[in-house]
This record gives sequence, structure tokens and C-alpha cells, in this order.
Amino acid sequence: MLKILALGDVCGAPGTEYLLHGRRLSRFKNHIGADFVIVNGENSAEGNGILPTSADALFEAGADVITGGNHSWQRREIYSYFDSHPNLIRPANYPDICPGEGYVIVDVKGYRALVVNLCGTAFMDPIASPFDTADKILHENEGKYDLALFDIHAEATSEKQALGWYLCDRAAALWGTHTHVQTADARVLEGRCGYITDLGMCGAQTGVLGIDRDIVLKRFRERLPVRNASAHGGECALGAIFEIDTKTFRCTSCESVEF
Repeated sequence: MLKILALGDVCGAPGTEYLLHGRRLSRFKNHIGADFVIVNGENSAEGNGILPTSADALFEAGADVITGGNHSWQRREIYSYFDSHPNLIRPANYPDICPGEGYVIVDVKGYRALVVNLCGTAFMDPIASPFDTADKILHENEGKYDLALFDIHAEATSEKQALGWYLCDRAAALWGTHTHVQTADARVLEGRCGYITDLGMCGAQTGVLGIDRDIVLKRFRERLPVRNASAHGGECALGAIFEIDTKTFRCTSCESVEF
């Protein structure tokens, strides 16, 4: 049995420091007996995006793979980091010219795990189809992996669910990120694929999606641009745990988690 822990979008310094402080993520990983940890870090830098320093902090905290999203390239300092850190991935359905790779195959207790990052297209950037991109990656890597894990960074819940059903006979687990609000639908699709529409986020719960609530309220009420700043207070980490049978590589259990 393999136990996979996936954590939602890390929001700024409060989210990054929460996972790192006192080895909190490492201690939780050991507590639940997780074999592998995947963290979405596309907003782990203060403001937004990801920096080498925030990526280093997440790896130090206990992340085995860091996934991204539409803000993966917000900070140019991260561009060269992709070349030397293959376990930092970005959405595969962005153009090939973008820095980084969209998937990685890693060893988990002797088993080959294919971790794929995709972005949705509904209400987001006009990029390649995540459905077609998933097909291509799975086909090109056939025979090179034992289990496939997908982070679907998307706005529309319908698109995430559609991808879940589309890939449920080929993926061991698939989860959504991006909206920062954990959904209440953790389950196993067709008795084989662990699924949750959104993992939630790692950061301050006193704000709005991890952002200082006064800034967000000002933007909604006045309709004027205001620079984002992270909220502080009530930090926690949200995600899901997937248990994978190593004989069939089917998910046997999927449950949301908070710590």
C-alpha cells in the first residue's frame, strides 16, 4: 500500500512558513505514514508566483514534488530553477517554450509514480486541451510508470470533474487546485481513482483565499486595483490523503485532511 499526501495551493509566506516551522509538514507526514508528498506551490512567494527561496522552503518542509499553475512564471527568478530541479513541475498544456516540464516520474518505495500537472481552460488562459495533453503524456510514457497522479489546476468545478471521469480508468488519483476552497467530495471514482474537486489551500484562514480581507473587500467595493498582500492568522494546511494498492495500482481510499 502506498499513501500519497497532496496539499493545496500554498499562499505566500504565511503558508510556506506554516509548513516549514517546527518541521510541521514532515511531522504530519510521519504521523500519517505518508510515503510521498505533492504540494502545489504556484503562489508560495509573497504576492504571487513561486521563487527559488519559496520552492527551497517547500522541499525542505517535506514536499517531494511541487506542482504549479497559471502563476508558475509570475516571477522570472524561478525560470532557471526548473532546469536544476525536475521535481518542480508546471502545467503541461502551456506552450513548450515555457520554462519547466509538465510531468515527472519519481521513485516511491520502488514504484514508478508519474506526476502530471495540467491547467484547465474554462475561465482561464486559452491553452492546449488538458484532455488531449493528458492522453499524449500517458501514451508517450506507456510502460515507464506504475501509477499516474494528476494535479488539475482549474477554475471550473465542472472541468475538474470531467477530467476526473475522463482519466479515472488510467489514473490512481486526481485532484483539483486553484480555487483555494476545499470541496466536500473526496471519493474513489469507479473503485479505482481517488478524486477531490479542490484540495483547498495552505495559509491564513482569516483572509479571503489567503489574501488580506481588507484588500479584497476594497477591490470588490471600489473596483480599483490594489496590490495583494497575504493574510495572517489562523494558518492551516488543507489537502487529501490517497491510499493506493500496489498490486492493482487502484486507489482504495481518499479522504480530505486538515492540519
